[in-house]
Amino acid sequence: MSYHENVLSAIGRTPLVRVSKVVGPDDATLLVKLEYLNPGGSIKDRMALLIIEKAEREGLLRRGSTIVENTSGNTGVGVAMTAAVKGYRCIFTMPDKMSKEKQDTLKAFGAQVVVTPTNVPPDSPESYYSVAKRIAAETPNSFYLNQYHNSDNIEAHYRLTAPEIWEQTGGKFDAFVAGIGTGGTMSGCGRFFKEKNSKILNIGVDPVGSVYYSMFKTGKLSQTRVYKMEGIGEDMMCGAMDLKVMDDVRQCDDRQAFAMARRLTREEGIFAGGSSGAAVHVAVEVARELGKGKTVLVPLPDGGRPYISKFFSDEWMRDNGFPVANGDSLASSTVREILGGRHGEVIIARKSDKVEVVVKMMKDHDISQMPVVDADGHCTGMIHEYDLLNFLIEGKHRLSEVVEPLVQPLQGVVTPNTPVGKLRDIFNDDNVAVVKEGDRVTGIITKIDLIEFLGQKLK
Repeated sequence: MSYHENVLSAIGRTPLVRVSKVVGPDDATLLVKLEYLNPGGSIKDRMALLIIEKAEREGLLRRGSTIVENTSGNTGVGVAMTAAVKGYRCIFTMPDKMSKEKQDTLKAFGAQVVVTPTNVPPDSPESYYSVAKRIAAETPNSFYLNQYHNSDNIEAHYRLTAPEIWEQTGGKFDAFVAGIGTGGTMSGCGRFFKEKNSKILNIGVDPVGSVYYSMFKTGKLSQTRVYKMEGIGEDMMCGAMDLKVMDDVRQCDDRQAFAMARRLTREEGIFAGGSSGAAVHVAVEVARELGKGKTVLVPLPDGGRPYISKFFSDEWMRDNGFPVANGDSLASSTVREILGGRHGEVIIARKSDKVEVVVKMMKDHDISQMPVVDADGHCTGMIHEYDLLNFLIEGKHRLSEVVEPLVQPLQGVVTPNTPVGKLRDIFNDDNVAVVKEGDRVTGIITKIDLIEFLGQKLK
């Protein structure tokens, strides 16, 4: 007979699953690690068990102790579950933006939950960090876990999560993409993978409004703002975050994260949380960039059940200004999908071209506007058929003149990652949407292009 002595020995050994519907046929293989299948429902079970057992060995935790921690929910559950087995009392502080399901889950384990304001600085006496420290200082025989600045947070993933991934994959993957919050997962796993193979790309995912993107890119803290994702990003630099292990940090906003989390559930059958949606959103970008034959691996920190009343609710999504349409297939669609195989195939004119050459190109290709580039190929503007028409109707100009005086500034500029829904606003003001990557135009989208795309989606 095979069984675990208690629930704590069931932590780990979570499966890897390949996802196929959110990536294209020419993209890298995308593997997700279902960390929400840990008994406490998240990757934080690993860290909670390691830190608590180490504290026991060092005499910091003993009979009758109270564990105090500031948590966005998942660490709290991992700690509360471990404490329930070992007989400790728990007090948790939690920001008020966290879901009620998370608060109620902690209470179900017998923990005390103190809710604090979200929109306050980290050093405010009202912040969930400060309140936890005060409670720990005032509570006899207490142990403050301090996940945000505890090096054992990193050690847990270096010793447990990363070796497990390495064993499951045989080390055969090319990029590791993970959300960064306390920093433990990326710092521990990232360090392990770099030691094993320095060519593996470690890419962190940071919410728009958090500080890590700016810290990685500029070495300076950015101005923070409130975002709705939970358990990812931070408003301060955490001691458990090692920026040096990462090759890149990319941003993801709430809309992108929630749309991808909903897609994972409805298209892949993977019921994951918002931070997982953010990580997979970026991982899909990386898979597209690396291409077929490569492998991208992403841990999914927690599951979707704590967010039933939030982004899995159509009503909540609409109330908070997020699009919900056709099972999210339209809400999550981007300009890149409209371009499809036409990506990069753009007929261009040069500032030095003669009017007669541009007129002929428009006629031959049946187009009504063209990007205009300089000698280096950088886009400087657009030329439209109505500008050519006015030029010729005046009767003062010749076809042999160059088009440079007719070039108009670019309007309606989008990127491949722009949501499809934003094109409507552009079409209200402009005839076309100009897809730009860096200094180059890589696509033109017209109203009929959008109509045809939506028609296919709605079939």
